[in-house]
Amino acid sequence: MVNKKEVILIVDDIVSNIEILNGVLGNDYEILFAANGKDAIDIAVKEVPDLILLDVIMPGMDGYEVCSRLKSEEKTRDIPVIFVTAMDHEEDESKGFNSGVVDYITKPVRPSIVLSRVRNHLELKRYRDSLKALSTIDGLTGVANRRRFDEALNNEWRRGKRLQTTLSLLMMDIDCFKAFNDHYGHLAGDECLCQLAKGIGGAARRSGDLLARYGGDEFTYLLPETDNKAAALITERIREKVKLLNITHAYSGIEPYVTLSIGAATTIPSELCTQSDLIHFADDLLYEAKKAGRNRFVNREMMTITSSCLK
Repeated sequence: MVNKKEVILIVDDIVSNIEILNGVLGNDYEILFAANGKDAIDIAVKEVPDLILLDVIMPGMDGYEVCSRLKSEEKTRDIPVIFVTAMDHEEDESKGFNSGVVDYITKPVRPSIVLSRVRNHLELKRYRDSLKALSTIDGLTGVANRRRFDEALNNEWRRGKRLQTTLSLLMMDIDCFKAFNDHYGHLAGDECLCQLAKGIGGAARRSGDLLARYGGDEFTYLLPETDNKAAALITERIREKVKLLNITHAYSGIEPYVTLSIGAATTIPSELCTQSDLIHFADDLLYEAKKAGRNRFVNREMMTITSSCLK
């Protein structure tokens, strides 16, 4: 398997400076370039490079403003930015660090220094990225944890509000899980959770769909741009996958295997409702499914029931 090259965005209004840096870095990294601040921000938001080499003095929008804007954008705030500049006064460096840069390379550039600085900061970024990834994964099941779910819901809520697209949320709970733990033991209970997470992980197949362990024996599925009808189809797919797992549960009182109850809520994010409203609504539907006999789902559009929003 060929490792994908890391991506570096070079920003400079002088083409010869871009060519020099490309000559130094082009063999080891994929290079993108921009000749002004606006294009740099647009490319960074679209491509999310691993590192940005940014000139300070440019017409229109200088490097300080570009860096500040990048650090204010969620998609680009964690990209390390190195200033490449002839400005080497202490006050210039201080201003740069205050705007969010991680390092300075002075012009005229020296290839060995450029390579060393770039490699060091890319290595630090890989380390930070790995720590961030670990902090958002449930240690038992390997799926997203509550923290990652909260982040994803916040992002998708804002996107749905901006684009006026539907957002569906599934709240899933294992039926009679206490009885399972009581009779088979907690190790078997942990294995059950792992099998379920693995089994239902591919039920929703798009990259933006997110399965998370919400807590205990409860899971969530976040489904952006998914209407209530599509959410119901995914829910049925989940129930079928759980049935195929055929995890023995002789003490269920419902089926001889482990089953799920699911609440599926759909809305178009707006100012009238909050993310918490969607969670509570999906949880209420989950409770309805359990009250109706378990091993089933209840789905409903929150947008048609405004009383939960207008409190």
